[in-house]
Amino acid sequence: MSEEVQDLNNQVDSTSVEQVDVDIDALFGKPGAESIMLPSGEEASKPKSLFSNEKTDMAFIDKPVSVDKAETAQKEEVEEAIAELNDLISQEEDAGNKGRPKVDKSGLFELAQKMIEEGSLVGFDDDKDLEEYTTKDFRELFEANFQERENKVREDVPKEFFAALPEELQFAAKYVADGGQDLKGLFRTLAQVEEIKQLDADNPNDQAEIARQYLYATGFGTAEEIESEIQDWYDLDRLGQKANQFKPKLDRMQEEIVNNQLADQESKKKQQAVAAKAYTDNVYNTLLTGELGGVKLDKKTQSTLYSGLVQPNYPSISGKPTNLLGHLLEKYQFVEPRHDLIAEALWLLSDPEGYKGKVRDQGSREAVEKTVRQLKTEESNKITSSTNNEDEKSSRKEPSRTQRTLPRQNNLFKRF
Repeated sequence: MSEEVQDLNNQVDSTSVEQVDVDIDALFGKPGAESIMLPSGEEASKPKSLFSNEKTDMAFIDKPVSVDKAETAQKEEVEEAIAELNDLISQEEDAGNKGRPKVDKSGLFELAQKMIEEGSLVGFDDDKDLEEYTTKDFRELFEANFQERENKVREDVPKEFFAALPEELQFAAKYVADGGQDLKGLFRTLAQVEEIKQLDADNPNDQAEIARQYLYATGFGTAEEIESEIQDWYDLDRLGQKANQFKPKLDRMQEEIVNNQLADQESKKKQQAVAAKAYTDNVYNTLLTGELGGVKLDKKTQSTLYSGLVQPNYPSISGKPTNLLGHLLEKYQFVEPRHDLIAEALWLLSDPEGYKGKVRDQGSREAVEKTVRQLKTEESNKITSSTNNEDEKSSRKEPSRTQRTLPRQNNLFKRF
């Protein structure tokens, strides 16, 4: 890029990338009686543009696309044929079930063959001969071609609409399509570019401004030096000559400013695409091992984690789609507050090793406590078992001295 263009870039605008909420009504104005303007005098000969407040011709939206008469007649013929296909299929099925003569498909064959030869119908990429087609095959062929045409129309209409927009809106549309967000800065640049384009080198009222903008853009000097130089040219009756000399160069510089801004945004878009692919590849390779942090992963978990990290399937409070990770962070912060989970996730992300160490320590303490409980339980069981055994042994011993006995009676007939 030339030094002149670089200087103009520095002089014209310096913006920072920021997200801006654009009020379309405030930007373009609501239509009303006060916004109707009629061209007169010099304004009538000026080219239409976004900033000239002239009404853009949008009549093309309501105008039907012109269609060749032969093509229209052929389309009607095909539509009539398709309208009868269901009846023909029913008749063919009846012929197979009831032994009636089969439906004559020669008309469909001739129509399809004629349209294929003319290029208005595209055949299937199989090896089946057209003469072997059943009625169902013909219907599938026509429906597939109609679907293809509808898809093409859906693709072409936005392109035609884009081409019909004023040049400034085309710049804006491309900028937004490439992911640009600084619409305020873009429209400010476009407005200044358009103002300079509207300057007329043959108009004495514009000549000084043309010279001033050019001198600023090329870094001629200070504001006082520039104004002094313009005054000298005016006094020497050379200001008109200088304006005509500077105007084409100034217009090219302005175009380069806008093109460079669009090129920068397109370059950022490509960089974002490269970064997105690298991110997706890294996630895939990370989960491909089937292990995460020493924990084995099954196929279902692998798939859930992968899609949750790379697929933006969820709405976000920002208005843009987000992945499962972003969705859950928003959910547990705002929708269903669980700040304990959020804090734990933050701890893991900010200090992975410290968090994992604490989890391991907690697991170790729980394991020790479990072991101690088991040992205490076993010891208690042993004591209880020992006591029961002693009781059983005691029950088998001879009666003690305090045991109750019966006296033996003396025999009266016993001899002394």
